[in-house]
Amino acid sequence: MWKFKNFNLADWFSFYRIAAVPLLSMLLWFGERELFTWFLLISYSTDAIDGYLARKLKITSARGSQLDSIGDQLTFTMGLIGLVVFENDFIKSNIILILIAFVPYLLQMVIAFVKYGKATSFHTYLAKVSAVVQGIFILWLLFFGPVYWLFYFMIIVGLLETLEEIILIFMYDSWVADVKGFLFALKDKRRLNGTNATKQ
Repeated sequence: MWKFKNFNLADWFSFYRIAAVPLLSMLLWFGERELFTWFLLISYSTDAIDGYLARKLKITSARGSQLDSIGDQLTFTMGLIGLVVFENDFIKSNIILILIAFVPYLLQMVIAFVKYGKATSFHTYLAKVSAVVQGIFILWLLFFGPVYWLFYFMIIVGLLETLEEIILIFMYDSWVADVKGFLFALKDKRRLNGTNATKQ
């Protein structure tokens, strides 16, 4: 059970992204595109800050990793909803490619919840790259308009990242955090020993 008094500095940055969802939803409701985009930018920025602080201050934890993942997923979801609201024509004209990338992502989420009872928090290198590319594309689209080469690159990276996540789910019997990637998983003692080495 999470207790606010036990949150460290990095956790609070992650929690901001969760707490920002009602504000972002309100801005969407009132059609405040510019304000919504700026606050979305702040949410994306905290993602980089909390990870840096956790590593720098050596305060990483399974709880923090899971909190970070929840914040990431909510921020990404709000970004997608923002595109639907403010860039509906773009969504409609590219719906096939978007579904090609989004359906496997949903499948990965379902597999994780069936197996672990919660979302993954692998935080692979590929996931970090994908998150950065997604954030840049969504923010650029909302601020300035579509850049198609970046859109296609985002789709490709997202598909590769989702495929790796699904493979990792089948590789680990128990929920673990901070798996850098497939090659790392091959040598990970947590997987080889069949134990969950992370702590709350």
